[in-house]
Amino acid sequence: MAKSNLSDAILVNNYISGDENSLALLIDRHQSRIYGYIFSKVSDRDLTEDIFQETFFKVIHTLKTKKYYNEEGKFLSWVLRIASNLIIDKYRNDKKMPLKRDTEEFSIFSNIKDSSLDIEKRLIKNQVDIDLKMIIQKLPHDQKEVIMMRYYSDMSFKEIADVTGVSVNTTLGRMRYAITNLRKVIEKNKIYLPS
Repeated sequence: MAKSNLSDAILVNNYISGDENSLALLIDRHQSRIYGYIFSKVSDRDLTEDIFQETFFKVIHTLKTKKYYNEEGKFLSWVLRIASNLIIDKYRNDKKMPLKRDTEEFSIFSNIKDSSLDIEKRLIKNQVDIDLKMIIQKLPHDQKEVIMMRYYSDMSFKEIADVTGVSVNTTLGRMRYAITNLRKVIEKNKIYLPS
C-alpha cells in the first residue's frame, strides 16, 4: 500500500515511531482545510501563516513528547482544535476581534465568482457580501463561529462539533439560531439578496 493511501492514524503512529515523512504527508493531506479554517477566522494572510506554523509546532511537540494525543482517528479535528485555541489566544492578547475584510479569494457563501456577471451585478453582489459579513459579525460568538466554519471552511457539522467541543445537536441548534437571526436582520433592514 502506498504511503499516501495510509490512514491518518497509521501516519501518526509512523511519525511517532520516527518516520518524519509521515508528518509531511499528513500536512499535505490537510493543509488546505486547516489553512482555510484559520484564514476564515483572521482574514489576514501573514497572520494565517504564523498561526498555521505555530499549530504544527504544537502538533510536532505533542506527538514527539507523546502527550495529550488520544488516537481515535480524528487527526484533523484535533489539529483544528489546536488552531482554534491559538486563534483565541491571539484575540485575547490583542484584546480585539478583527473585522473580516472582503478579498478576491473569499466570498461569504461561495468561493467561486461568476465571471459572466456584468459590472453592475458584480458591484451589487460585492456590496451584498460586505453587508452580509457585517451582519454575521454582529451575531453572538457561537452562532458566528458555526456560520464561518460551515461556509468559509466547508466543514461538516460533525467536524465543527469536534473543534468547538460541543455536540452535533448543539452545533445544528447554533446554525438554526444564526440563520433565524440573519433572516430577521435582513427583513428588518430590507436588505436585497439577489438570487
